[in-house]
Amino acid sequence: MSLIFFASTDVLSGERTSRFIGPFLRWLKPDISEHRIRQVQLIVRKGGHLTEYAILCALLWRALREPEPDVPSRREWSRATVAWSLATIYAITDEYHQSFVSSRYASGWDVMIDAMGAAIGLVLLWGWRRRRQKC
Repeated sequence: MSLIFFASTDVLSGERTSRFIGPFLRWLKPDISEHRIRQVQLIVRKGGHLTEYAILCALLWRALREPEPDVPSRREWSRATVAWSLATIYAITDEYHQSFVSSRYASGWDVMIDAMGAAIGLVLLWGWRRRRQKC
C-alpha cells in the first residue's frame, strides 16, 4: 500500500513518466508519432493501475483467509468480497490523495480500473488455487 501511495505522488506523474517512456519508444521505433507515444503511455499507466490493485487485492485476500485448506467456499467468497472492498476503498482514498498533488488529479475512471484490477487479481488467484488443487 505504501508503494501505491508513493506512486500517487509527483514522482510517477504522467509528466515524469513521459520523460522515459517517450525516449524509450523513440529508441525502439524512431518514426513513432507523438499521438502513438501518448497512447502507449496511457496504456502503460492504466495497466499499472490494474496490476497494482490486482496484487493488492490478492494479498489482502491471502491475509484474510483461513489457514485450513477445507474452508467452506461461502466463507472464501465472503473474504474475497472483503478484500475487494478494502482494495476499492483504498483506490478511492488514493484518488483523493492525488487531488492534493499539483501534477495529479483525482479520476473516477482510475477508481473503476483499480476495482477491476482487484477483481482480476481475485479471479487469477482463484484459478491458480483451483489448478494447484487438481494437481
